[in-house]
Amino acid sequence: MFYKVELKDHIRVPPNLFNLPLEEAVIKRIKTKYNGFISKDLGIVVDVSGMKDIGEGVIIPGDGASYYDVSFELLTFRPEMQEVVVGKIKDIAEFGAFINIGPIDGMIHISQTMDDFVSFSKDKTLAGKETKRTLKVNDLCRARIIAVSFKDILNPKLGLTMRQQGLGRLDWINEESEEKTAPKKEEKEGKEHKEHKEHKEKEHKDKKEKKEHKK
Repeated sequence: MFYKVELKDHIRVPPNLFNLPLEEAVIKRIKTKYNGFISKDLGIVVDVSGMKDIGEGVIIPGDGASYYDVSFELLTFRPEMQEVVVGKIKDIAEFGAFINIGPIDGMIHISQTMDDFVSFSKDKTLAGKETKRTLKVNDLCRARIIAVSFKDILNPKLGLTMRQQGLGRLDWINEESEEKTAPKKEEKEGKEHKEHKEHKEKEHKDKKEKKEHKK
């Protein structure tokens, strides 16, 4: 999930940026320091989303740069357990599929790609035995996060599943939705047809009774 996080930091602006407006120079330095930064608490920093306050600059003798106490907002992505995300299949291997969900890639084990017996082929395709469904590179999918690990802070790990209802390749989900609505539509049309038929039969009966009454 994406978050806006407010931080305070002591930002160094070197002399080669003194020609820029102060806010632009400070944002440039914040981006250099934080873009791509990863931590368990913040998640993955995507960008600087706003500037709150820039304090008075201080120059340290022998340095030449200016230092500012700055308050700012960062846009971060922090994956949550059981969160449902949409992404694109980046690669496929014998053991599963790698999915890109924006700032980070996750892994879907072959057993979690679909509710079926799944086989891998050399053209990087995963295929279901019963459903005949296939999963390929660049397919758009909806998946649920079932494992998050920041043990290696420079390379966080995500595990995802697509076995549950409402998950999987987007066109699979659309097919399932259409299959669910089709019987209801047929039932509704059948009911309307029956009501129309009964109405016609009643009209015919009423007309017949009126004729007999006149006789």
